[in-house]
Amino acid sequence: MMSFRKAVTSTALLLVLSAAPALAGDPIRTIEILTRPQAAQPQEFQSVQLIAQEWRKLGLDVNVKVMPWEQMSDVVWYQRDAWDATAWQMVGRPERSDPDEIVYNLFHSSTAEKGYNFIGYVSPEYDAVAEAQRKEVDEAKRKELVFQAQELLAKDQPNMMLVHPKQSFAFDKTVWDPASVVNQSGIGIRNTWTFLSLTPLGEKKDIVLNSADNVQAINPLYISGGVDSWVFELVYDRLARVGPDGLPKPWAAESIEWTGDKTVTVKLREGMKWHDGQPVTPEDVKFSFETAVSGEAPMYAPFASNIEKIDIDGSNITFTLKEPSASFVTSSLAKINLIPRHVWEPIIEDLKTKEENAESHQEQTPIGSGPYKFERWLTNEEIVLSANKEHFNAPKADRWILRIVPNVEAALGMLRSGEINFLAEFGGDPQVLIDAAAQDGDLEVVSTVEMGFRYIAFNNRRPPFNDPAFRRALSAAVDRRLIVKAAFRGFAEPSNSIVSPALSFWHNEAVVKNFETGGEVAAKILEEAGYTLDGDRLHYPGDQKETLAQQ
Repeated sequence: MMSFRKAVTSTALLLVLSAAPALAGDPIRTIEILTRPQAAQPQEFQSVQLIAQEWRKLGLDVNVKVMPWEQMSDVVWYQRDAWDATAWQMVGRPERSDPDEIVYNLFHSSTAEKGYNFIGYVSPEYDAVAEAQRKEVDEAKRKELVFQAQELLAKDQPNMMLVHPKQSFAFDKTVWDPASVVNQSGIGIRNTWTFLSLTPLGEKKDIVLNSADNVQAINPLYISGGVDSWVFELVYDRLARVGPDGLPKPWAAESIEWTGDKTVTVKLREGMKWHDGQPVTPEDVKFSFETAVSGEAPMYAPFASNIEKIDIDGSNITFTLKEPSASFVTSSLAKINLIPRHVWEPIIEDLKTKEENAESHQEQTPIGSGPYKFERWLTNEEIVLSANKEHFNAPKADRWILRIVPNVEAALGMLRSGEINFLAEFGGDPQVLIDAAAQDGDLEVVSTVEMGFRYIAFNNRRPPFNDPAFRRALSAAVDRRLIVKAAFRGFAEPSNSIVSPALSFWHNEAVVKNFETGGEVAAKILEEAGYTLDGDRLHYPGDQKETLAQQ
């Protein structure tokens, strides 16, 4: 349980800050915070409203700007200097059961320009720890480094962590055998293993599921969003996959063997074919990993950047690393999608003559080798995949049909009416879902603490968010228990760490337990950093000028 200070009134906050030195800089401009619409993401929208309310008590003028997901994603990702703060989430992907992807890629300075570190956090001290944990093969020593990374982030607050949600899913147990549903550690039942093993009980053999957000891309070289990943994890194979127990296991590789602290050899599974009928070859595998670091796929580059060379000997592929890597199997072999060289090589060569990279390319018919084949995509409506019956782990279902349902209540109504039979996303009150299941009798609900998390991303490039003290104050101003209770109806765990309690071995409970919040705490941080109030408006310290007009 967190240690929280009792929140104080807005008037008391003004009195605390008014005691600060008289020298004041410019008033801080209106701060803008982005969120998705209430109908699509009610928990996120409500969280942002509560946060804005607490920030205003500090003397800030806060504007909440609602954007549809596609627009918000484009602004945040591609206009990295143009926003202040945004609601965001990291979803619970299987390969994130190893903390490296979050610890390194989300915060290392090398990924700030084009990669995952879209907030622009730069800390040489943090970089050193993030790099060290990648190389440390002694598990106990690596754990200490991962704990240290969480402590540094708690001190700097480059993001404002909110909660690790308890995701609630539901399915029609008259359509699918409940014994065939797989509850993956830190992920829940919406996962690849479930979509492969779901066994029909009758004539209905199509998995029909929902998403509130549109799919932006089905691109094996672009990590475009959580919902998109549901699709490309089924269409494309990887050398390894993270199993339901959170541990990596061979997938497209028949075997994975470490032959030294910097060399790993995989044997490619025999008989695999691309969806266009051509064989999957070791050369395709080598091409897939080399493309990831070619500069054409910046989001995937960190996952392959430690590879020194790749050698082929028959069906064996040997990866020689630059440095030892404790997480290589999970964070690289289980992360990078295998792509057909005969399809992508001419595309990559053509893109080299253009300004855009492979992330912006969309195949008319995505070609993978995975357990489901792409059939059709009706924008804003649905995506249809069909089972690849020749796959070595062929699905039990016939088709996987994703319906885009932006409204939470509509999604629940479609589940109850049978229009969908697997509720893959539900942003409403989980108790409503539980009550509906009890009333209907044909639905089963499963809830689990996610390894993913919801947070407020601060744009560290822009004043005043480039000041750690300001970020600490804004983060401390909000009692996470309020977010859990009011926005998530109790179905979440309060957070101050990027590592979920679902990953108990790597989770540093101390940074959560010792995190003090409340108005007094926030006001004291601002006072000590030199921020002052003039009337009810917060000013920069000293003679600092406001250099940014509101975007």
